[in-house]
Amino acid sequence: MPAANDLRKGMAILYNGDVAVVLDTQHRTPGNLRAFVQASIRSLKSGKSSDVRFSSTEKVEVVPMTTRKMEFSYKDSDDFVFSDPETYETVTLPPELVGDARNYLVENAPITMTFVEDKAVSIELPASVVLRVTDAPEGIRGDSANNVQKPAKLETGISIQVPLFIKTGEKVKIDTRTGKYMERA
Repeated sequence: MPAANDLRKGMAILYNGDVAVVLDTQHRTPGNLRAFVQASIRSLKSGKSSDVRFSSTEKVEVVPMTTRKMEFSYKDSDDFVFSDPETYETVTLPPELVGDARNYLVENAPITMTFVEDKAVSIELPASVVLRVTDAPEGIRGDSANNVQKPAKLETGISIQVPLFIKTGEKVKIDTRTGKYMERA
């Protein structure tokens, strides 16, 4: 069994008889006290998040996780539906679990989904995605001093800053980690 020091974001652990996913960890060593690990975890049963404190030498039970390549299919009211491209099995996730990834999901977009005990716990986007520009106002003549940018609305509804030469209807490559424009696609 690993010690609490070995906890990392995304791991699944057994905590108080319930499986929980680690959202964030911090190792702390305050002045004259013993070191401890402060972790934010989310219960799979209740879906509630909580902050817990482990002694740095305390043993934690890690639950095995599996990952599968999936594709985004469609949005069903508030929920997001993903399908396995090989078995066509579908998985429906609530918006809380999808999080900011919703800004980069278009039909058939590939993602990696993590499962714990056959329950989806998180999704991971590729490093970059290609999205179509739906609205980009024309650049004003004389605005081209140094790397001037303008706001553009993408097909998923988010707005990002793009260079002046990008026009409505063009496709652009976006970094999913930072949400910034990378290049024309």
